[in-house]
Parts: sequence; structure tokens; C-alpha cells
Amino acid sequence: MIVVGAGNAALCAALAARERGAEVLVLERADRERRGGNTAFTAGAMRVAYNGVEDLRQLMPDLTDEEVANTDFGAYPAEAFLDDIARVTEYRTDPDLAGLLVEQSYPTLSWMKEKGVRFMPIYGRQAFKVDGKFKFWGGLTVEVNGGGPGLVDYLTKAAERDGVKIEYGARAVSLLHGDDGVTGVVVNQNGCTREEQADAVVLASGGFQANTEWRTRYLGPSWDLAKVRGTMCNTGDGHRMALDVGASPTGNWSGCHAVGWDRNAPEFGDLAVGDGFQKHSYPFGIMVNAQGRRFVDEGADFRNYTYAKYGRRILEQPAQFAWQIFDQKVTHLLRDEYKIRQATKVTAPTLEALAEKLEGVDPVGLLEEVRAYNASIDTETPFDPNVKDGRGTRGLHVNKTNWANTLDEGPFEAYQVTCGITFTFGGLRINTDAQVLDTDMNPVPGLYAAGELVGGIFYFNYPGGSGLTNGSVFGRIAGYGSAEAAATRA
Repeated sequence: MIVVGAGNAALCAALAARERGAEVLVLERADRERRGGNTAFTAGAMRVAYNGVEDLRQLMPDLTDEEVANTDFGAYPAEAFLDDIARVTEYRTDPDLAGLLVEQSYPTLSWMKEKGVRFMPIYGRQAFKVDGKFKFWGGLTVEVNGGGPGLVDYLTKAAERDGVKIEYGARAVSLLHGDDGVTGVVVNQNGCTREEQADAVVLASGGFQANTEWRTRYLGPSWDLAKVRGTMCNTGDGHRMALDVGASPTGNWSGCHAVGWDRNAPEFGDLAVGDGFQKHSYPFGIMVNAQGRRFVDEGADFRNYTYAKYGRRILEQPAQFAWQIFDQKVTHLLRDEYKIRQATKVTAPTLEALAEKLEGVDPVGLLEEVRAYNASIDTETPFDPNVKDGRGTRGLHVNKTNWANTLDEGPFEAYQVTCGITFTFGGLRINTDAQVLDTDMNPVPGLYAAGELVGGIFYFNYPGGSGLTNGSVFGRIAGYGSAEAAATRA
């Protein structure tokens, strides 16, 4: 059998298929140095349902008694995970696929651990220390040691150890298809085109976010101006190949995961920087456009539930940029990505001086906005970054719901951001066995899919960390199913 792609979803599929006895060939479009698709550009957070710290200790055996004593890990039951997916997708998510994602999240991470993946708590980004104890928030607790690149390394080593063959620089260009369904792949490698026969094919080649023409066609005007957070190889090849043989498209084709991304980042992701160009601490400050005006509720929810949709809002602003502004009361809460040398950053001792230094911003409009913002804050409610504290504003054109602090303690810091697109939401229709369905809603024999190119799960937004989990869960299901199908067809 053949797996198209070599990121998280693809390698989980390859490992699962190999576990069931299949001979597996992985076709990776990128060369070995740039392998791993979008997975290599992530921070490695994985959302998982768990009932308490003992479940986490099974996933993270290196967790010490001292860490457990000094940390409130809480619980994140399956009901809460499913509610979060439903809520942020405005209840459009496919209930069967979403339910399977949640139900299989913990078993899948446990399986990955057995394959050699090492997990750890996300102390640096998801837990603040209050009264001497760390407290996790937003339903996101687990990450892969080494982030996305670490995940690619763990899974690649496991696949190679298990006898999976991986070919790099091998771009799948079409599916071999006939009356019996899919029977292989046409591959272009080193300038030569060949046919690779297979009893089953798993497509796990990512979204179409790196395809400028498709972004503009499906997402709409101005999306040609977005930066691409990850690999340049995710141009929709898997979508196109499947649609060409009659696969059914589904999901939010006009939607995507897009974040605040450094305005001067390169066109595509840089593996040396990884996800460091993102800027996700906006809930503790304000975000203004070229007119100096706020345009989103920075404190609407934990950043886990808003960051994936705020990139679109930034793209809608004049000149497609914004500035995030913080004062000294909160700069210690800023994530590590604000400390990289590549950050587009401005500092000033006073707001007046800052207003003059913010490129492209009307200084008069900004100072008026900050004065109105400062005067509107409910300062009687205490500030608490670990919970939705209700410390908001009143009477503004855009109110802030939580974590509102006056901007009045210099020196001030500001960071310029634009829209960075992570992955697209529209994709192929699958059933709960990860079989690709045709336009008559029948399975396409021999064809499976997993990861970003599956549609119907995420709409408008997504809960942070659920993308990798989605890829792992359905990659594993696709691997098992395709191996069984391959054995039957053989």
C-alpha cells in the first residue's frame, strides 16, 4: 500500500498499516531536509481527553511527584472536548467524525507513546504560576517533546524501524483508477514519471494553503496576500487527485486556520524559526489597525479558541496588518515567540512616543483609542490570566471581555503582525473508517484519507492542538483500514 505525505497523519497511517502486516511505501514530495509537511512547523501541542493527572502520567511517565504536587492539571473529559469542537465550529462539525476524534484521542496518543513518541506538559505556553502553583487552562495540557520537528523525528524513526519505505522528492501527481477503484499512484521523482501499483492508497498530503491561486479561488479576495506558516508543498495535490476520480468534496472550503503572524516573515515557513513568527499573547494587550482602532475582542476567550480565526480578521484590516501593544504589567506573560530576534518589535517609554513609532498607524487615532480603552475598564474585578476573569470594558465600539488592563506603565512594547495561514478546512468526505466517499456517498475502493485534506471536522475555527490529534487519530484509522483492504484485494 502507498501513503502520500510524510507528516504526522501520513506516518501514523504508515505505522498502523505496517502493524497489520502491510508492505508500505511513503511518498514525500519534499526532500529529506524539508520532510514532515506542516507537522514540522508546529509547536507540537496535542489536545486530548483525560479524566485527571493519573491519565496524564500514563502518557508522560517522566512527570515527577514534585511537578504533580506543584501543578493543577485539572481534567478535560471527552464531553468538554466535544463541546469545544462543537462550539468553536458553530455546531457545523460532523458529529460522527468529531465524536470519533474525541473518543480516540487518548488511545491514539497512548499508541504513539508505544511507538516511541515522548510527551510532556506544556508549561511554557499553557500554564501560569499563581500563588506558587501552576495551573493549566484552555483544555490543552500535552505537547510532544521537541515540538513538531520532534514529532516528525519520532514517527520517522519508528516507521523506518518497522520496515516502512520512505521515498523523498517523490511527488504524487495522479491516482491510478478503474472499475475496481484506486490501484496505485502516478509519481514524479527526479524528473521521471512512473506508476506505482498498490492495493490501497492513503492520502495525507495536507491542505491547499500554499497554493496562491486556490486560496484566492476558495477563500476569497486578499487571501493571495497571506503568509504561509508552514511548508510550500501543501498545494492541494491530494484534493485534486481524489476529486479527479470522483471523490466528494465537503466541509468549509472558504475557511481556514489563520493566525497573527509576524508581518515581515517570509512567504513560506522557515524551519529554522518554526512557529516563532506567531504572536499569541494578544489577550493580555490590545490589537489595533492602521487607523489606531481596535477591531477584535482580544479577551473573548482563551487564545486556544480564538487565535485560529483572528488571522482572517487581521487580513481584513487596511493594508492587512495590525500592531499588538502591551505595557509592563503584562510583558512577563508574553510567550517565548515574542523574544525571537526576527520579531518586528517597537518599544517606547511613553504612549505618545510609541504612537509615532508604529509604522503605518495614525498616531492621533491610536492615542484616542487607548484613552477610551483605559477609561472603560472594570478595575474592581481582579486580573487572573488562568481563568476567564471577567475583567472587561464597557461602552466601547468593540468591548474586551476578559483580561483588560490599563495601558499606562511604560516602557511599552508593540509587535506588528499580518495574517499567517496554517491549513485549509475544506477537503475530502470520509466515513468513520477513513474511506474516501464518492459523490454518490459510496466508498471509493482502495482510497483512504487523513489529516488536513479531510473536510467536515473544522469550520470557521478550531480548538488549539486538535489539528495534530485529528491527523493522528484518522491516520491510525486509515492505516488499519487500508491494510485490511489491501489484504482483501490482494
